[in-house]
Amino acid sequence: MLRKLVVGPYQTNCYILGCKQTNQGLVIDPGDEVLRIVNEITRSRLTIKYIAITHGHIDHVGGVAELKRITKAPVLIHRLDAAALGTRPDGFLEEGQLLQIGTYSISIIHTPGHSAGGVCLCAPGAVFTGDTLFAGSVGRTDFPGGSHELLVEGVRRKIFPLGEDLRIYPGHGPESTIGRERQTNPFFRLTRRA
Repeated sequence: MLRKLVVGPYQTNCYILGCKQTNQGLVIDPGDEVLRIVNEITRSRLTIKYIAITHGHIDHVGGVAELKRITKAPVLIHRLDAAALGTRPDGFLEEGQLLQIGTYSISIIHTPGHSAGGVCLCAPGAVFTGDTLFAGSVGRTDFPGGSHELLVEGVRRKIFPLGEDLRIYPGHGPESTIGRERQTNPFFRLTRRA
């Protein structure tokens, strides 16, 4: 089960993943409108096992403290972005780590560039890219800790090899696929070698 809620003034995509067999769930990037998120969790009859943060910018973490208070779920973020959280994380997301949500394994991919501690979460059939990779674009790299070179290299080396048909669920805007972004995203098409 997957639900997307577009929350807050920055129109951030908050994702709720759930395992129908166990009713365990995961919330990714609760940036705002926590009551809407909680209503969806309740409607889906999920028990939230983790709150995972793709990176420490306010539009992705604004609702973390309130959602944690309501769900009692541990908050996880990469240690390089933890200071931006505003609340103490319960654990850290690290390259290669696996989160178990019911019958699903979700692997953590460290993709710095938009922020130093940016991560993507790879689930069966999907990768949640935060502000690393969008449909037709990439995240800004002019923030502290940003690096355009690291971001592009990370997507090429770690995201594109995951498979052409894998769906991309970004932190803002519509979904896409790895194949579509590899072929049409101008940040990769323009710099591709012949």
